[in-house]
Amino acid sequence: MRWFFYFHNMKVISTNIGKPTPITWNGQETTTGIFKLPVKEPITLEKEGVSKDNISDRKVHGGVYKACYLFSADHYPYWKEKYPNLDWDWGMFGENLTVEGLDETMLRIGSVYKLGTALVQITQPREPCFKLELKFGTQDILKQFIDHGFPGTYVKVLEVGQVKSGDALELFEESIDTLSTHQFYKLLFSRTKDRAILEMAVQNEALPPHKRERLKRFL
Repeated sequence: MRWFFYFHNMKVISTNIGKPTPITWNGQETTTGIFKLPVKEPITLEKEGVSKDNISDRKVHGGVYKACYLFSADHYPYWKEKYPNLDWDWGMFGENLTVEGLDETMLRIGSVYKLGTALVQITQPREPCFKLELKFGTQDILKQFIDHGFPGTYVKVLEVGQVKSGDALELFEESIDTLSTHQFYKLLFSRTKDRAILEMAVQNEALPPHKRERLKRFL
C-alpha cells in the first residue's frame, strides 16, 4: 500500500478561476482564461470544464480530456526564483487546482482519483502555448517550461463533483499501465522517441485518440 500512502499526501491548496481577459496577439484581438486567481468557495468539476471558469479557445483547452488542469505547488519556488519580479499568486500557470505533493514522475496516465466529491482520471500533461508567454512576459518561458519537465496534468471528470482547498487526491484505481505524466511529456518533446514508451502511450486509452494516432507514425 506504499503507493496509496504517497498519493494520499496530495492536497489541494488553492482553487482558481479565470475571467475572460482581452489580449492582443500578433495584431489580433482575442481573450484568454489563463489569468486565474484563487477563489474561497469550492469549484465544480464538470464533464468538459470547470463551472464559471473561462475557456477562450476550446480547440486547445477544456473538453473531455482537459476538463480540469492541476499544477504542483512544489514547483512554484523554482519558477519564483526564475521570475522574481512577477506578481505571484496561486493559479499562475493557469491551473484550476494548485496541488501540494503532486509529482509527475509518480502520476500514472489512466489512474483514477477521488477528488472532493468528484472522480477524475489522469489524462495528459499541459503543453505550453503562447498564452504562457503573455503571462510571463517572455518567449523564453516556453522552452524553459518544456525543459523543466514538470507540466502538471489535465484530468477527465468521470463523476461530476465539487473540490475545495484542503481536499486530498485519493487513489481510487491505479492504472495497470506504468506510463507516467513525466515520461509522456518527455516523449512528446524528444526528437528521438523511446520505442517502449511510445508503445505504452499508443495503447493507453486514457490519452486522447488524436494524440495516440499522431504518435503511431513514430512506430
